[in-house]
Amino acid sequence: MADGPPPRLLEVAGPELGPWIPALGGLRIRVFREYPYLYEGDEAYERGYLSVYLRSPRSLAVLALDADGRPIGATTCLPLEDEQEAFRAPFVAAGLNPAAFLYLAESVVLPEHRGRGLGREFFARREAHGRRLGLSSAAFCSVDRPSDHPARPAGWKPLDAFWSGLGYARRPELRAVFPWKELGETQESPKTLTFWTRTWHD
Repeated sequence: MADGPPPRLLEVAGPELGPWIPALGGLRIRVFREYPYLYEGDEAYERGYLSVYLRSPRSLAVLALDADGRPIGATTCLPLEDEQEAFRAPFVAAGLNPAAFLYLAESVVLPEHRGRGLGREFFARREAHGRRLGLSSAAFCSVDRPSDHPARPAGWKPLDAFWSGLGYARRPELRAVFPWKELGETQESPKTLTFWTRTWHD
């Protein structure tokens, strides 16, 4: 865990995220190389993937900045109906209205800055944004990996207990398929992700 003052949190919405896209893409590439995503990212892919947040005026990014103003963590969200079809389709198929949901995308924190409460704060900030938008629920998805996956590090534990403690429930009937290039692959391959959801009552 890093010493020093806690990071400063900066909220940016919609097109305001533009200047931060390279830094956010770099964080995603570095953090998602880790298990379970094993993501072999590149800057061009990141620019395309993150452009959805620039196009949605209702998107939000929360950036965690160190004392020198460098991003050491970030999280993003936007209404599910503004996301790609691959993420909306499981909800439509299950008879759920995507317009009711805030989609919680990545939460990435550099390893040396973990354990300082950023993960919990990222959830709180995004949920507050969803309430401001008048949405009633939030959803995110996590990649499915078998327990005997050869790249699984010794002692690795999923975040299921953390997510459950925040009020989210795993929804095995809600699954998305999304492709990315995994470490060791020569091209993208489809990955299955399972959603977790929470509905709040204000």
